[in-house]
Formats: sequence, C-alpha cells, structure tokens
Amino acid sequence: MAVSRGSLFSGSQVFSGLLRDLVASPERPGPVLSAMDRVEGSRRADPLIPPLRGAVRAMPAGFRDALHGTWLGHPAHPAMVQIPIGTWMSAAVLDLLPGRRRAAGLLVAAGLTAAAPAALAGLADWAELRKPQMRVGLVHAATNVAAVAMYTASLSARLRGRRMAGRGWGYAGLATVSLGGALGGHLAYRQAAGANHADQVAAALEPGWHPLGALDDFPIGTPATATVLDVPVLVFRETADTLRVLADRCNHMGGPLSEGEVAEGCVRCPWHGSTFRLTDGWNVTGPATAPQPAFEARVVDGRVEVRLPAEDKET
Repeated sequence: MAVSRGSLFSGSQVFSGLLRDLVASPERPGPVLSAMDRVEGSRRADPLIPPLRGAVRAMPAGFRDALHGTWLGHPAHPAMVQIPIGTWMSAAVLDLLPGRRRAAGLLVAAGLTAAAPAALAGLADWAELRKPQMRVGLVHAATNVAAVAMYTASLSARLRGRRMAGRGWGYAGLATVSLGGALGGHLAYRQAAGANHADQVAAALEPGWHPLGALDDFPIGTPATATVLDVPVLVFRETADTLRVLADRCNHMGGPLSEGEVAEGCVRCPWHGSTFRLTDGWNVTGPATAPQPAFEARVVDGRVEVRLPAEDKET
C-alpha cells in the first residue's frame, strides 16, 4: 500500500506533538514531570514516614550498612533489583515459546525470592532521604509491591496448571514493575537519591597546593570551616602541626560535616549519621557508600596549604 508524503508529514507532526506533551519545556513541564512534581509536594502519605523510618532505624547498624552497600562502594539496591527484573523479563520471553512453561515458572519464583532482599535494601536507603524523595519512594515501593503481588498470583496460577492466567498475571506484573523502575529512575536521576554529592570536588580544583588560611585560624581539637577555591572544607587540627581536611558537604546528602561530632579519629555527619575517617575520608559507617574527598595539608611560614591527592585529579 502506498503512503503519501502528506500522510507521513502528518504522522510526524502528531508524533512530535506527543513528544512535546510528554517532555518538559521551558514554558511548562510535561504531564509526566507534572505528575512527579505533584507526588513530591503531596503530604498525603507523610504520616506513614515516621513509623516506617523508625522501624528501619531500629535495625542493627551493621545490617543497615550492609543493605546500604557501604561495603560495595555504591548503593546496593540498584544492583540487587537487576535479579528480579531480569528473571521476570526472561520469564516473559519464555512464555512466548512453546514447551517452556516449567522454565518460565522457575524464573518467576526466582524473581520473587530475590525481590525481598532488594526491597529491604531499598527501604534502608529510603529511610535516609529527604521528604520529597521519600514521597516518590513510597509510590515506587507501592508499585513494586503490587508487581510482587501480581507475580505471586502468576506463580500460584502456574502451579495449579492455569497457564494462561499465569502468563496474564506475569505480563501485568512486568508492566507494573517497569513503572516502578521508571519511578526509581526519577529518584536516582532527577532527585539524585543515592548519588555521590561530593564527586564534583575533584573536578572543581586544579592540581597543586592551594592556600587555606593562617595556622592560628584553626584551634587544636575544634572543627572549623574554610574554603578552597569556593569548595567548603572541614578542618580539624589534631596537634600543633597536624591538620585533617575533608570536603565539608557529606557525599550522602550534602550535610555539613563541620557541624558533626568528631571522635576517635572520625567525624559523624549531623544529618544522617555517616561516619568518615579524618585521615583519608574513608566511610566507616553508612548510609554514605563512598569515601569523602580528603586533602593533604602542610604548613608553610605559618599558613596552611592543601591539595587533593594526585590520583584524585586523573582524568
């Protein structure tokens, strides 16, 4: 069948119009972003936040750190969700092929088994977010709970020999968990949940030594603040000529480390409790999963100079 140039042009106009409606523009946001903005600003679910957060924080600190991914160097939840999503996607493909009912059912069951620890890791991260992020996180969690319920129904139907119902529930679950993944992407990429909020420090500074201030400006044993080329830093003078300098904004959510407690060679973020070693910025406890940028310091003619370690400036 021949397709006229006019119809192609008309179709492209319709497609372009749909794109304009769905994406943000300088004049107005698209419906997707408008919906997310409404979720971020809605207070309807706020009463759920304190008890849920309290339950998470009642877990042993070491267990929460493991769920955060402190041992991994970045949040564990995004990696863990790949297992249920991958198995369920594979089950959806096998459901299209003859003679693959048993394999598809096993993949659905495997995804359900992996969903529980992934959800627990996500819950641990959620408890240490800001209110607008938590609100989107609750919708994200509710969507994924619905997907798990659908896959549970799918597995139940498969075990009872109701293959068509099992496939139907499976495809419904896949659509729902995909929506949950999109909400997770909004959290990660638009709201920066789980992102390293101190990664830009190395990019903001040129290699070499930079002046920090007079040595006498930093009393022994008292956390102080200064700036290095507009980068705020925490300065802790341990002895007469030994200074520890870290980027001041916590890489977890940007909390001011200079307002935190210093004890046993570490500083504790006042916002969410992440603890960093003063000597090298290592994240001793979470929820931060990345080390804090640490500076080398020296005293020249009574004035303090700092620099990032050479490897931090490699590109």
